[in-house]
Amino acid sequence: MSRRRQAVKRAIIKDAKFNSTLVSRLVNTVMDCGKKSVAQRIVYGAFDQIATKNPGSSPLDILQRAVDNAKPRLEVKARRVGGATYQVPLEVPTDRQFALALRWLVDFADARKGIPMKEALASEIIDAYQGQGNAIRKRDEVHKMAQANKAFAHFRW
Repeated sequence: MSRRRQAVKRAIIKDAKFNSTLVSRLVNTVMDCGKKSVAQRIVYGAFDQIATKNPGSSPLDILQRAVDNAKPRLEVKARRVGGATYQVPLEVPTDRQFALALRWLVDFADARKGIPMKEALASEIIDAYQGQGNAIRKRDEVHKMAQANKAFAHFRW
């Protein structure tokens, strides 16, 4: 990996249907092997199911709240100090918070076997919206790990 310069961060194009960068990032996270139209069909199908289950509110608002609930604030990173490796708790940058939350939602939806992906994604988003489900459990595990290693916070640099 070259260390000459930092990679340029490109702006994410807004989604055509909902005009949202969050939906566009979700589509990109769901996408496998470059099949964007398949990923869009899955995400839009999940949004249709969310709309039928919660007719009072917008699926975009539900997704936003679900991602906010699943975002980790702290995580641990391995730091090597004098031959020993310490798990050092660090604050998570905003962009990585969104990336982790979306990745956890998609991965746990994919792990639900026996049901179509759009149904699994819809139920995972609704669970995160309600403050429960696998993505919230994963966030709590990451926070617990950071709390347990709080003694090594002075190795942060």
